[in-house]
Amino acid sequence: MPTAEEYEAKIRPYGWGDLRKLWAAIKNRDTPGWDAGKALEYLILKAFELDGAKVRWPYSVTLGGEEVEQIDGSVSVLGLYCLLETKDEKDNIAIAPITKLRNQLLRRPAGTIGLLFASKKFTDRALQLAPFTLPQAILLWSGDEIEHCIQEKKIAAFCEMKFRACVDFAITDFDIRFG
Repeated sequence: MPTAEEYEAKIRPYGWGDLRKLWAAIKNRDTPGWDAGKALEYLILKAFELDGAKVRWPYSVTLGGEEVEQIDGSVSVLGLYCLLETKDEKDNIAIAPITKLRNQLLRRPAGTIGLLFASKKFTDRALQLAPFTLPQAILLWSGDEIEHCIQEKKIAAFCEMKFRACVDFAITDFDIRFG
């Protein structure tokens, strides 16, 4: 199992074209050299980095010498500070990762938002319950939106668009493809 530093070194030279190829591999569930879920985690962070965001690669939070949280990464982008969670599973994502991220946000300053990226989609129940996490804003990103970001070679402006829809209309799953 590669270390976090090895994954970071692996993704560092990637450009948008490389991310497009990695995304295709993720969709095909064929990512040799990446442990389960790691390819998506690092793809998202690299996309933010390529789009000018300040990225903190995956890290652990310890309390009293014991790991209490594993964070998939964080980004500072266009005045937003965001914790990331990624889910690369063969099925649509249920509510559990949303509640996990909400609990992580409860331990952060009020202005911190959550970004939850799924390689597939979210279940109908997850989409119905997600707005109840407010005022801890958690913005949901589907696989179709991830693909759109990679094709358009931008993610920062789309993040701001999603956040604005959440502020204006309390929509946590605003689809950037139709914004």
